[in-house]
Amino acid sequence: MPAAVFASSVQRSLLSSSLRRVAVSSSAIRPVRASFGAIQTISPFAVRTMASHQKIKVKNPVVELDGDEMTRIIWQVIKDKLILPYLDIDLKYYDLGLEYRDETNDQVTIDAAEAIKKYSVGVKCATITPDEARVEEFKLKQMWLSPNGTIRNALGGTVFREPIVIPRIPRLVPGWKKPIIIGRHAFGDQYRAKDAVLPGPGKLSMVYTPEGGQPQEIEVFQFKNGGGVAQTQYNTDESITGFAHASFKLALDKELPLYMSTKNTILKKYDGRFKDIFQEIYESTYKKDFEAKKIWYEHRLIDDMVAQMIKSSGGYIMALKNYDGDVQSDIVAQGFGSLGLMTSVLITPDGKTFESEAAHGTVTRHYREHQNGHETSTNPIASIFASPRGLVH
Repeated sequence: MPAAVFASSVQRSLLSSSLRRVAVSSSAIRPVRASFGAIQTISPFAVRTMASHQKIKVKNPVVELDGDEMTRIIWQVIKDKLILPYLDIDLKYYDLGLEYRDETNDQVTIDAAEAIKKYSVGVKCATITPDEARVEEFKLKQMWLSPNGTIRNALGGTVFREPIVIPRIPRLVPGWKKPIIIGRHAFGDQYRAKDAVLPGPGKLSMVYTPEGGQPQEIEVFQFKNGGGVAQTQYNTDESITGFAHASFKLALDKELPLYMSTKNTILKKYDGRFKDIFQEIYESTYKKDFEAKKIWYEHRLIDDMVAQMIKSSGGYIMALKNYDGDVQSDIVAQGFGSLGLMTSVLITPDGKTFESEAAHGTVTRHYREHQNGHETSTNPIASIFASPRGLVH
């Protein structure tokens, strides 16, 4: 049995008839302190003997990115119970736990991204992105960047988030019968912006200096009655083009219509560039293939698309800018039942490099209960799905 078949069988078994709430009882898990100071775990489950059959050989290495808190504990249980007993697999391990990121000055995150580039596939556990409170809690050297952001910027590509649709799980949006896949452009915009608090009156302007040319100044605003705030953001034609190709290819692969949404009526140049590049690529490269599969591409304003999404039955892909994709993916996940029932994959435009993870966070509230010795019940489905998707790739 090839690894891809094994992965598919794992996913099918999770969706079998009377699916009850899948839980991990954390009181049975003993945390041990590793040399680098991060929590590691020992599985409470006995690993099934493989004497009666041979493990499936996985041809290529897979980069494993460990994480934080409750999801770190679940990650170890999944590996011990569902992966290692059945697969002969070369896991290239990188510990992205917050304490080890701090110890290595976040070099481990950069190394992990380079490893994914090298081996073309990674599976990632949820990680903490520190804020002021976390800096104080962990006594960090500084407020480290989001590991997801670092990896996305290193790899490029598009984040596609897709709900795990389980008929027995009630939906907050009952009309959604088919999946809604969110394609999030994982580069630039607010996530690589420069912002500042301006202390008093003055002129705000942007300056662009073309190579070999003269500076071009764009006046933004004249602050008169006190200061304010300002932000400068950007994107690149290269990245938007890659986003478009990845979105069109996924639509063809899944045979689903694609909607690209912006607010180009307000940001006529910025969002208009997204709209124009998508349309040009569709017309020149993908239109015939879309028509052959009886699917379509359409640009719609983001507010119109969100309203349409709520009243639709699903069954399409939405290509969204970075912030819009961040917000709408959580709305879609909750609408289908839970953030714990959402997969997240990062795919580069050429389709070669792939990173899979759960779309939720580290479940801090449950981890606090676990630290206090209380039993917790945490939904592991999205984390379970992350590994098979990497294996399929």
